[in-house]
Amino acid sequence: MEARLQRRIQRYGWDLASADYEPLWQAQLACMHAELIARASLVSGEHVLDVACGSGLVALRAAEAVGPHGQVVGIDLSSHMLDAARRRAKEHDVRNASFERMDAEDLQLPAASFDVVLCALGLMYMPEPEQAVREMRRVLRPGGRMLTAVWGERSRCGWSALFPIVDAEVASEVCPWFFRLGQGDTLARVCTDARFSAIGLHRMTTTLDYANADEACSAAFVSGPVALAWSRFDSVVRARVCARYVEAIAEWRHGRAYRVPGEFVIVAAAVPGDG
Repeated sequence: MEARLQRRIQRYGWDLASADYEPLWQAQLACMHAELIARASLVSGEHVLDVACGSGLVALRAAEAVGPHGQVVGIDLSSHMLDAARRRAKEHDVRNASFERMDAEDLQLPAASFDVVLCALGLMYMPEPEQAVREMRRVLRPGGRMLTAVWGERSRCGWSALFPIVDAEVASEVCPWFFRLGQGDTLARVCTDARFSAIGLHRMTTTLDYANADEACSAAFVSGPVALAWSRFDSVVRARVCARYVEAIAEWRHGRAYRVPGEFVIVAAAVPGDG
């Protein structure tokens, strides 16, 4: 898929998903967000960049960790997600976090201006994640840290069937390289190629819990990466893809509920002290 088209699909898709994202995903991702923040070892006064910040779930945790003398900047392609992040910051009276619309592959930010860069489940959607990682390194100060998380191996993510199901209904693949960075040590090697050091990779298993089939389908189609395609499906196609998805996750059904396995890959890396 042409890179500009892929970015447009993600931008408008996440605009559509923004209203339902937190109700359906905040609890599911909480364990990974907590692990990412813990491994970042944030301290008071640090300046943090949250790349692909979405509705601010990680950014606001970081803002609390760095305290009033620190600063967090969240960037995302989706204007609606950024609006949600700003509302959340206002509701929680968080004054040390700001949010800007920006392309992660072309950060309009000064070099060596942050102590820490975070990116939780953003790199999989980017046409050129290697360029995004290079940009993250550029904006880090010598000795700065980067923590990034992606979904893991396709075979360990039971919900992964949603992509071929949707792809069968549209002209081109929605997220053609979604699981590439979670394979083996791929993400760690991307960081090595970007001249990071002290690289560590951690795999984390999880379970996505849904009360029923409708909730599982809403999380998969309404509030996630295929939201734009879903918005263009008529009622017949929606019923068909939901039926296929429920069939695909049937082995993880418990009564009316579903407990679908998943895996995250978290990579920590640093910029050498001499830059």
